[in-house]
Amino acid sequence: MGNVSHLVTRTAAFQSSENGLAEGAPTKDRQFVTALARGLDILRAFHAGEGMLGNQEIAHRTGLPKPTVARLTHTLTELGYLNYIRRFRKYELGASVLALGYAAISSMDVRRASRQPLEQLAHALNASTALGGRDRHSMIYLEACRGPSVVAITHDVGTRVPMASTAMGRAYLFSLPDADRNKHIDAIRRRWRDDWAKVKTGMERSFKELAERGFCVTWGEWLPELCGVGAPLRNTDGTAAYAINASAPIYQISRDRLEADWGPRLVKVARDIRTGMAAPPAAATAPTPVGVARPVTNGIAPRPPMAAMARR
Repeated sequence: MGNVSHLVTRTAAFQSSENGLAEGAPTKDRQFVTALARGLDILRAFHAGEGMLGNQEIAHRTGLPKPTVARLTHTLTELGYLNYIRRFRKYELGASVLALGYAAISSMDVRRASRQPLEQLAHALNASTALGGRDRHSMIYLEACRGPSVVAITHDVGTRVPMASTAMGRAYLFSLPDADRNKHIDAIRRRWRDDWAKVKTGMERSFKELAERGFCVTWGEWLPELCGVGAPLRNTDGTAAYAINASAPIYQISRDRLEADWGPRLVKVARDIRTGMAAPPAAATAPTPVGVARPVTNGIAPRPPMAAMARR
């Protein structure tokens, strides 16, 4: 319990290190709009629970010159993506960002299909479970559930975790086509150059576990106090789309149980989620406009089209 704030601090530090345009920007791509990328980097500088940021802080996080940051924050404020708090001379995210985020996550069939299985698993294991998708060279939580008495760090929707050293990230990496996986691994090698030998060994071990059992185990490799299991979630054509995990403090669980119990359960949950994505959502109950008859086939109102993903 005393380590919670310590873990939160290190999580925030990781999120700060993930900002910036320098990493992975396609400098020779003539279609790449650098100004747009810089504006998005400004928005990425804000993290959950941190509140307001000034131009100097944003410049530090993004690596952009302060005059450039000042012009971009002014533009984003005019468009409603930032709010300027004159009293503190700082900015906070505006409602337009919330509208974009809500539009994104509310339209994801995978969130609808994953919520109940992940929640049931979290309660059964008294663990934290999550669904994640790629965010540059990290994973971002799209859904997060917690067991009834979880006391470790509380990762929520929007949290970013490293792809290289977490079970979720390695499960996602493993599922990529060779060319995409190699591209990401090359970027990871540059980012983690001081610890590359250790990171590479961990990824290779996890890839072997995923090939043999469908899940991988990490034990204190990102945060020393945490352990977990990860499994990939694929599209109908077999390509990677998401990954799921279950995690807990290392004092709460043994490695043997992670491998013998948690891992196989997580693989089953991944199958259940894919099945759920293939099922049509519940029929909408929006009122029919006056004077317009609802179409009926054999006495039954038609269902919405099926989701685009199915069991591998």
